[in-house]
Amino acid sequence: MSTTSDSLPGSTWTLGDLTVTRFGYGAMQLAGPGVMGPPADRDEALAVLREAVDLGITHIDTADAYGPRVTNELIREALHPYPGSLHVVTKVGATRDKQGGWPPAREPDQLRRAIDANLDGLGLDTLDLVHLRLGNAEGPQTGSLSRAFETLVELRQQGLIRHLGVSNATAEQVAKAQAIAPIVSVQNMYNLAFRHDDELIDRLAAEKVAYVPFFPLGGFSPLQSEALSAVAARLNATPISVALAWLLQRSPNILLIPGTSSVRHLRENAIGAGLALSDEDVAELEKISGQA
Repeated sequence: MSTTSDSLPGSTWTLGDLTVTRFGYGAMQLAGPGVMGPPADRDEALAVLREAVDLGITHIDTADAYGPRVTNELIREALHPYPGSLHVVTKVGATRDKQGGWPPAREPDQLRRAIDANLDGLGLDTLDLVHLRLGNAEGPQTGSLSRAFETLVELRQQGLIRHLGVSNATAEQVAKAQAIAPIVSVQNMYNLAFRHDDELIDRLAAEKVAYVPFFPLGGFSPLQSEALSAVAARLNATPISVALAWLLQRSPNILLIPGTSSVRHLRENAIGAGLALSDEDVAELEKISGQA
């Protein structure tokens, strides 16, 4: 199957001077269970990455902490040398422990090592976009990002990073980062049921800054999942298709990075995200966030 970015749902968005498809791909699920170790099926993992490019996807999200190092090495094996249109986006600010946890790693020396590890693993001289991951596994946490973000600004000035963003951040931290240096994207948890960033998304859209939601079906209560499934059944679609389509229609600055370790699921997601939702469908879906 081969197509172009013009036929992917949502068309494109500009990250600084980089044009990416709004429908992208998140590589986290290519690692083993718990995002640790190698994939169960390495050949399928490589095939997923190649299929993403064949579909016309030009935005792949990864991190050296996935595996750790596993997804970056897979991306390099599958796609290097990279097509000129492809942009691999990574993040730093957390590492992995032996228990599979995600302890913060935001000291200047830790961030410098992480950037070097991403460059080496991906086989690049410059990283197109790096998100500073804040908070912890529980979500965003209040606190200063200045020292860590300023370290990435220095690395950008050295030519190792092209553009900056933040992830797992509060609205206040986003504003603080913007006061230090321009950012082109924010990557936070957001979906039909988890609407904490509604105001932030609208502000960023006005500023032409991308918003990249993760966990499109994360944090749903049983009642909310039931409501989504009912809408999906009425539309003869899957819940994930409805959730992705709603996100694309929610705001033009939303970029999708649904993950999968299956070529079939990747194709299904690309088709499903193009589901056309009517005003009545959207109104019904909007009610999900208020259900508990």
